[in-house]
Amino acid sequence: MSEQQILQIAVKSLDDKRGEDIKVIKISDVTSLANYFVLVTGASSTQVKTLADEAEQKLKAAGLSPKRTEGYRGADWIVLDYIDVVIHVFYKETREFYDLETLWEDGEQLDITAFLR
Repeated sequence: MSEQQILQIAVKSLDDKRGEDIKVIKISDVTSLANYFVLVTGASSTQVKTLADEAEQKLKAAGLSPKRTEGYRGADWIVLDYIDVVIHVFYKETREFYDLETLWEDGEQLDITAFLR
């Protein structure tokens, strides 16, 4: 499965569950950690879990399982690691505190509208 397909499934599933402020940042030119980060905010710990579950379920239905997941216990920052694409599902205050958009500002922020079709 291509990175673009993973991004499309992830972004669409997060949008379908009303995730807020969805961002896709291409980081492959600045790090070897991954090629893309997907960031999304949930309004409550329940929604954070729901968003992560939905993305994981939709990607699993497409034949892809995460290499690693972290954060389900606290549900203020859940990470789904698909090696080249890493999905970060945040509770609002946690996202503001860690501010990954600023930390990875050297990356290229992509327009997500193409992923929502």
